[in-house]
Amino acid sequence: MKIAVPVNVKSMDSEVCISFGCAPYFLIFDTDTKEAVFLDNATAAGTEGAGIKAAQGIVDNEVKVLLSPSLGRNSADVLKAAGIEIYRTQAVPAKNSIAAFTAGDLPVLKAEK
Repeated sequence: MKIAVPVNVKSMDSEVCISFGCAPYFLIFDTDTKEAVFLDNATAAGTEGAGIKAAQGIVDNEVKVLLSPSLGRNSADVLKAAGIEIYRTQAVPAKNSIAAFTAGDLPVLKAEK
């Protein structure tokens, strides 16, 4: 299963970025192969609609789960329409967020208005 995490730098030790749409990178971690891939977020500059475009990039990479501290309503709508589950994490290392998710310790994230 592929898990996406917005991160500040291209490292499993990177702190999770608190802003989904403006995250510089997205970590795509495959729980089956343990492979980590980092995607540049072209919308990181924070332009109008950044969250929706970032969400579509997650969908296009066949992700099943997103771990993020926050998420706007429009981004959440795009992800949910694609069947992607969304969980709340904190600004901790990405590898810790993934471990917490696989242990069942993360709550479902409710989108902000």
